[in-house]
Amino acid sequence: MAKVLTSIVLLSSSAQAFVARPITSRNDINSHSSLKMSEIEVVSQPDKDFLEKKGVFNWGTWGCGVSKFPWTYDQSESCYLLAGKVTVTPDDKSLKPSEFGKGDFVTFPAGMNCTWEVSETVEKHFMFF
Repeated sequence: MAKVLTSIVLLSSSAQAFVARPITSRNDINSHSSLKMSEIEVVSQPDKDFLEKKGVFNWGTWGCGVSKFPWTYDQSESCYLLAGKVTVTPDDKSLKPSEFGKGDFVTFPAGMNCTWEVSETVEKHFMFF
């Protein structure tokens, strides 16, 4: 069963009303132009100082063999790839697929639905926020 958020009415100083429509699914959020999903951010080969400032080496680790699978980001995630090669394709076709690999630092936006295609076994440090 879909949950419906309550509609609200916002009044501006010019007394024009904006009526928000109910949001019943993640697709409603992704398709609403004012709620445009952020792109995947890739920092290619950041230096050790960048990684240490973020505390990357104290984060959890995760690994995955060659595979293809759907994924949903309920929270934002940053990760640093220790090994591997990946292409992540957002379900929202207005967003570009991102390719990244060993030594790259990547941030995924909360709310993104995507497909991970792991072409070389991955090991990464990760942190959800």
